[in-house]
Amino acid sequence: MSDATAPALPVTFRPGRTRAVLLTVGTVMFVVITVVALMLERLNPGERVSFVFTAALFLGVLVMLSRPKVVADQEGVTVVNITRTRRLAWAEILRVNLRPGDPWVFLDLSDGTSLPALGIQPGIAKQQAIRDARALRALAESRGTGAESAGAA
Repeated sequence: MSDATAPALPVTFRPGRTRAVLLTVGTVMFVVITVVALMLERLNPGERVSFVFTAALFLGVLVMLSRPKVVADQEGVTVVNITRTRRLAWAEILRVNLRPGDPWVFLDLSDGTSLPALGIQPGIAKQQAIRDARALRALAESRGTGAESAGAA
């Protein structure tokens, strides 16, 4: 893949549709559970609070699940997964992989490990994930040590 297909930097890759669904469902469920808690006359204040707390907890989990993204800039890549963030220099990324059946992109790193990048996932928007994986691969090949490596996507 040539450098011509690489996007301008900085660029953020994020599963937009998945994020929209998670945040919408979380917000709607929070509102519905809170309204139900306030409308049920038989609940005491402690039970109402527990309903709202449960709704907030549910929303919090969905917000965490909507967090993943991959941000590429001149110096490297920041991979934000559900609970962890990792900064990588371009030279650390040997290959960007999104094979058929993979739940998300995997980055093969120079230390011999592989890092999942949940910010590019084919779940709801498979074609967008493939385009994003190819764009990230083009960036890694043009800026890092992965120029001689080739991966599937």
